[in-house]
Amino acid sequence: QVQLVESGGGLVQAGGSLRLSCAASGRTFSYYSMGWFRQAPGKEREFVAAIIWLGGSTFYADSRKGRFTVSRDNDKNQMYLQMGSLKPEDTAVYYCAATAKVGVVTADYDYWGKGTQVTVSS
Repeated sequence: QVQLVESGGGLVQAGGSLRLSCAASGRTFSYYSMGWFRQAPGKEREFVAAIIWLGGSTFYADSRKGRFTVSRDNDKNQMYLQMGSLKPEDTAVYYCAATAKVGVVTADYDYWGKGTQVTVSS
C-alpha cells in the first residue's frame, strides 16, 4: 500500500500563488508516476499534472500548462504543485495520486490522498 497526504491548500486571492505538497509513504517503490487531480463542486475530477518518479518527465493538462509546475523530491518522497496566476475557476479540492504506469485519467491511478482545498477569491 501507498499512503498519500496532501498539504498546502488554503485561501488565496486571484493572481496569487500556492504550493501544494504530497507526502508519500509505504510501498513507495511500487509506483512509477504520480499525478495531481482536482475536483470542483458539481464537476468531475480532472487531471492537472503528472510526473514520472524516476527521470522527472512531466505532463500537464493544456489549460494548466504555464501556470502550474509539478516537481518531486525523490529523497523526501514528496511531490509538489506550484500554482501561479490563480483564478477563481481554479477553486477545487486538489488530490495527489500514484500509479504503477503513466496516466491522465482517474482510472489510471491506484492510490489517492484525501485532498486539500484550494479556494481562489476574486
